[in-house]
Amino acid sequence: MSHTAMLAPTRPTPPAVRPSPLWASVQALQLRTVAVMGMTKNTGKTVSLNHLLAQAHQAHVAVGLTSIGRDGEERDQVFSIPKPPVMVTPGCLVATARDTLLRAKVRTRLLGGTGIESPMGEVVLVKALDGGEMEVAGASRSHDQHRVIALLRQCGAELVLLDGALGRSHHASPAIADGVVLATGAAIGGGVQDVLRKTRDRLAILGIAQADEALATQVAPAFDCGGVGAWDAEGHPLWIEAVATLNAAPRLLQLMGTPVRTIAVSGAVARRLWMALSTLLQAHPGLTLVVADGTKLFIDAVDLAQFERQGGHVCALRAIRMAGITLNPFSPFGGSFDAHEFLAEARSAWPEHVVSDVLLQP
Repeated sequence: MSHTAMLAPTRPTPPAVRPSPLWASVQALQLRTVAVMGMTKNTGKTVSLNHLLAQAHQAHVAVGLTSIGRDGEERDQVFSIPKPPVMVTPGCLVATARDTLLRAKVRTRLLGGTGIESPMGEVVLVKALDGGEMEVAGASRSHDQHRVIALLRQCGAELVLLDGALGRSHHASPAIADGVVLATGAAIGGGVQDVLRKTRDRLAILGIAQADEALATQVAPAFDCGGVGAWDAEGHPLWIEAVATLNAAPRLLQLMGTPVRTIAVSGAVARRLWMALSTLLQAHPGLTLVVADGTKLFIDAVDLAQFERQGGHVCALRAIRMAGITLNPFSPFGGSFDAHEFLAEARSAWPEHVVSDVLLQP
């Protein structure tokens, strides 16, 4: 026997991570950037993120990770309850604020800076040299996220995972991520049917259909200038201006006497602008509203349904691709569900989506 063999005893091979329906969906859709967002806190977003990290590692897919907010801290910053840590895998590329590295429980190698500052220092790029717990805090602005994603890809990431933040869904926009995983669960409150209803309402907003090619071409000038536009039934422009959407409501109401048929809004649609659009719909049946994507609609599902019942149409320049919905039957506030029953009810409610509890067998 050689000295080499004597010095290198065999080690048991760790069990393989079983490929899951969620991971299969990410791969089938050929997604390169996936945003993981939660309906609210404690709905299992971090557990879902860790699942994707483990699945990517098992599949030998080079993965990059960053966050729109801050994740991986030991306790929830709002409710001060224990949180599951972010578990990076060996070789994972991470874009995070420099100060978070002081608390990392893994060895890392610094790859470079980004020039993007955060309250916890510059967002830097590191490579995890082993697996373990890590706090992640990334860039908060959209244009900075684009830069971080590009840098992670330059470092070799085939798949970039974006960890979302409560109440901030712009990272799920197709302009940033080409796929979304939505985490929902008992922490929303109420019974199973209440959680399903609230999640269904969120899906209705995020899942508005994509405009056809002809309509997308027609409204492109409004999005190109970052403003608002209006067109008549023949597709002739009535008004296109690089006006902030917060200030667009009074200008749109001036179109009451014109033959407007299509409105395009490049920015956020909040309550005041939505009321102006609803008023226009009453004067112009069949009005079509085109927004950038579902993350720009800051309205309730009931508002959207009422608009469509009155003959209006709402569509997106680019539709959001839902890679999957994950479930957390546990709530730290009480009122947890039976995991198997919750999964069965959710799969029945959303047969068009991949629905999974990543802690249960597929």
